Amino acid sequence: MLDSQTVVEVEEFHFPAGPAELSAVLYRPVGTPTAAVVLNGATGVPRDYYRHFARWLVEERGMACLTYDYRDFGTSLKGRLQDSQVTMSDWALIDMPAARIEMKRRLPGVPLWVIGHSVGGMLMPSQDGIEDVDRMIGVCSGLVHHTDHDWPYQGLARLFWFGNVPLLVKALGYLPGKITGFGADLPPQVYWQWRKWCTSPRSYLPESGLTIPAPDWGRSGAPVTMIALSDDDTIPPKCVWKLSELYGEGVEKRTLTPSDYGLKEVGHLGAFARRSRALWPDLVPSA
Repeated sequence: MLDSQTVVEVEEFHFPAGPAELSAVLYRPVGTPTAAVVLNGATGVPRDYYRHFARWLVEERGMACLTYDYRDFGTSLKGRLQDSQVTMSDWALIDMPAARIEMKRRLPGVPLWVIGHSVGGMLMPSQDGIEDVDRMIGVCSGLVHHTDHDWPYQGLARLFWFGNVPLLVKALGYLPGKITGFGADLPPQVYWQWRKWCTSPRSYLPESGLTIPAPDWGRSGAPVTMIALSDDDTIPPKCVWKLSELYGEGVEKRTLTPSDYGLKEVGHLGAFARRSRALWPDLVPSA
């Protein structure tokens, strides 16, 4: 733990990712950080949702943390969502590696860590540049099929993939987050690819070696911790363990139970909410 008066330097900027420019915020301590953390956010979760956690990493772990929005989402959106052709695999295979390149450029020689929240860890083994990763932490990140959900949540998932939501996406040309209760608007092709993966028993794996590079975490060899939340209805622990297999042997698998931290609930998105601060020390070890 660092001094309570630790200064958090905050810098907002854009960095290149293929043909796009992504909007980012870097949180860092004065001086050399103990690790340079790239935080890959969950689908539909804006970069600033992670700001309290990023500040905690600086204050309590002495680490720098890069948060950013994927292309055509949040503060990285340019133009109309209806005109976007970006896919979820573009986020994973282009934007996430670009964020690591930017972090290494800004903090050369500092150990590079990745925290992947949900989709943020789902395709890491297939990405370019994972040889530079020194530690990987997946939080609520897994391979899920709609039948993996318990009821009644499974009913909501079926509506999201087969009910009124796809009709709305077709009619409006994008996923209207507020109307559907999802929260954030998403590009249309992100929704359609997400839908394809979540309604396929093996998610994106049938595309491995074809449209998506085959997973090979052996190129990195970095230690991996996969963390599930016991009350996560969206990505239940069993789905986290399915993804863990793509990272190979030796993965540390951990299930966190909210009541152990004095919390009533955490769920899929709550691990990085300020109200869940009590469990943050068990998400990220000291460097």
